[in-house]
Amino acid sequence: MTFSIIYVALCLLFMLIALMRECLRPGLILFTAVVLLLVAGIINTEEALKGFSNKGMITVALLYLVSEGVRKSGILERIVFRMLPQKNATITSAGFRFYPIVTFISAFFNNTPVVVIFAPMIKNWARKMKLPPTKFLIPLSYATVIGGICTLIGTTTNLVLHGMLLQEANDEAVAVEEGGAPGILMKYGIDGMSMFELTKVGIFIAIAGLIYLIFFSRYFLPDERRSEEEAAEQDLAPGMTRHEVVLGNRFPGLGKTLHEFDFYRHYGAHVRAISRGGRILEGDFMNMRLTHEDTLIIDADDSFMKAWGEVFWMINRVGDYEPPMGKKKRWFALILLILMIIGATVGELEPVKQYLAQSEFVQAHMPGLKLDMFFFVCITVIIMAWTRMFSPRKYTKFFSWDVLITIACAFAISTAMTKSGFADFIAGYIISLTDIVKGTDYGIYIILAALFLITNIFTELITNNAAAALAFPLALSVSEKLGADPMPFIVCICFAASSAFSTPIGYQTNLIVQGIGGYRFADFVKVGLPMNIIVFTLSVLLIPIIYNM
Repeated sequence: MTFSIIYVALCLLFMLIALMRECLRPGLILFTAVVLLLVAGIINTEEALKGFSNKGMITVALLYLVSEGVRKSGILERIVFRMLPQKNATITSAGFRFYPIVTFISAFFNNTPVVVIFAPMIKNWARKMKLPPTKFLIPLSYATVIGGICTLIGTTTNLVLHGMLLQEANDEAVAVEEGGAPGILMKYGIDGMSMFELTKVGIFIAIAGLIYLIFFSRYFLPDERRSEEEAAEQDLAPGMTRHEVVLGNRFPGLGKTLHEFDFYRHYGAHVRAISRGGRILEGDFMNMRLTHEDTLIIDADDSFMKAWGEVFWMINRVGDYEPPMGKKKRWFALILLILMIIGATVGELEPVKQYLAQSEFVQAHMPGLKLDMFFFVCITVIIMAWTRMFSPRKYTKFFSWDVLITIACAFAISTAMTKSGFADFIAGYIISLTDIVKGTDYGIYIILAALFLITNIFTELITNNAAAALAFPLALSVSEKLGADPMPFIVCICFAASSAFSTPIGYQTNLIVQGIGGYRFADFVKVGLPMNIIVFTLSVLLIPIIYNM
């Protein structure tokens, strides 16, 4: 074992411990790991920075703006509200009508905005129907996750891995130009993932997951805990309304107490209680330090809603939500989203690529034209900005900068794992597991199972994007050692990195519903573990069949 392998292993161990202990925000922790690798000469400056200009990372950033435009239109709320039964509703019948449409929407829309939009609506609707909201909110988060794994743009994790494939393919092409041998991606003609590459397996996972959520999850979910309402029983002052807000990463008071951070001076609101981990904090909550897992129960006037997009993941307010856009603009936002998806899908078809490559006009006048997801996302963002579908003067507020920095740093860490030999070292151990069943046809299933479990454990303990970054070089190394198509292994870690069901910290949508639903850690374990088993089993069994491994 070389010094480089040991050093990279220690850096990764430090990163994992820091992420689990939440010493800093994930972006800063990963950036610290990148600096440590840079200082030791494992990676150079160019390799440390290449993630910040990666097409996949920039696509994620632009999709935040698309999501904001569609969210602000209110069209999704109207679609889902029509699907909810308005009388004689049961938990099963409501789930049957609601979860499939949420899963479909989240296949083409970032998971977090979907949960942010629908969680308050579902909670208010459930109470009107005299049903416990706790039976719906965790399944809402899970429904968005299984929808997100079905397409390229369904979750940032898929786009991160797509960006890594693009970067690796580009590096291989440069190496060949300099006289090197073709790499594993060039050998199999892989330069990223198509829009529906993941759908081949994801559709079966989504169907099985929906069956579980609709018919069985209710038995593992708690009845409603009304501690939030009991903790905020004070009468409202005239002109004030009661809100539940989940603190976002941009909230400036993180790490401070309410005595140190004057909430009223900043937002004109009074904090009545703090909920953390599904429980109302007892005692002097004014002297307790705020974290990004907290839900605040506050009294505020209508002007408080203006702060929504800046620092809070979600606001739940009594009363129906009124979309801010007119009817024409709402439908125009939906049409733009549909055209973006269709354009990116058609642009990735092989006949279209061949036409662009062979067209004399295109090659003479537009040689750099490539009709991919990045191309159509850019066009959609510009149209939305000029038509004021999101505030063009405040567009930077809609980015989740920590997520973007995490993604950018992930590319450098992945490069370090490959260059140092650490990825090959671990891949060798994974492949050696097949010796247990030597002479049988089960070897590939064991390799996929090991790769899935490693990625999934990382996802449950740290962030999904960081888990994908760690698993990507392992997947490439395994495929290269086997001399096999790397795409099935990439698909496997896509599903594993997104399957954060058993803990609230693995996926930020879980944290959001934990706050508003008053769930405890154990609730996620009970209802989430069967979901993990479903995704694991179907991934390991179906990937070899569908990809003829």
